[in-house]
Amino acid sequence: MTSLKAWVLAARPKTLPAAVAPVTVGTVLGAQLAGAWRMDLAILALLSCLALQIATNLFNDAIDHAKGADTEKRMGPRRVTASGDLSSHQVMWAALLVLGVSGLCALPLWQARGWPIIAIGIPSLYLCYGYTGGPMPLAYRGLGDLFVLVFFGWVAVIGSCFLQTAQFDAEAVLLGTQIGLLSVALIAINNLRDHEEDTGTGKRTLAVRFGPFLARIEITLTLLLPSLLGLAWLAFGRSAVALWPLATLPLGGFIAARVWATPPSPAYNRFLALSALHLILSAGLLTLALLWS
Repeated sequence: MTSLKAWVLAARPKTLPAAVAPVTVGTVLGAQLAGAWRMDLAILALLSCLALQIATNLFNDAIDHAKGADTEKRMGPRRVTASGDLSSHQVMWAALLVLGVSGLCALPLWQARGWPIIAIGIPSLYLCYGYTGGPMPLAYRGLGDLFVLVFFGWVAVIGSCFLQTAQFDAEAVLLGTQIGLLSVALIAINNLRDHEEDTGTGKRTLAVRFGPFLARIEITLTLLLPSLLGLAWLAFGRSAVALWPLATLPLGGFIAARVWATPPSPAYNRFLALSALHLILSAGLLTLALLWS
């Protein structure tokens, strides 16, 4: 494998919609509420979130290998550290470099909006590493799903909206919940696929702690609930935002049905791809509906 291909694989481009979606919808909502666009802040926020996602992926690759969590039983995509394509030293330093890029992108955001950006940024920077590393790695304690909901849902959406408006808004909380749950579906499917491997290596994900049955319930809820929860937009007088995302329900239902019918296997990689598509379509419909309304 060429070095460039290895680095692209390490960055895990298929996971990046989880960073793009919340910033996009949060920015659109915020610009609409403010009546003006701050595209400079939106672009910097997007670059910072993308860098955070890539740094998290790099730390995860190197740390999981060091802890023996990536074994020959792995059914997911190739991991560059475990396969020997890149050294742990290289991947860790790359993660720190990308983390630095994220911090640099956030500096103008702090200058524009003050202390809330610091309150958001410092935990975000640390938890890129703390997701799998440090004294209490979230992914090894069954807290990875909560991490995704909080940081790739509420923090990213509310923060992106705040950059446009300089204030916090209840609509951003609802929007962040929808996007966060859709992102949780990705990690839940991933963890169910890796249930057997994680059980053997001591990685206590929710699928390991509570078993495949409850993991499938979690996947079903995170795929379907965001569209149904969106009906709450009617309370804000936004019928398009409430109804348009319901168009993604059939795809969410199809993915959930296949997860229930299929034992954990490499087939779950296809379900992950479909869930990423589900997230993109849902975010796209929410964005268009916000603009329409």
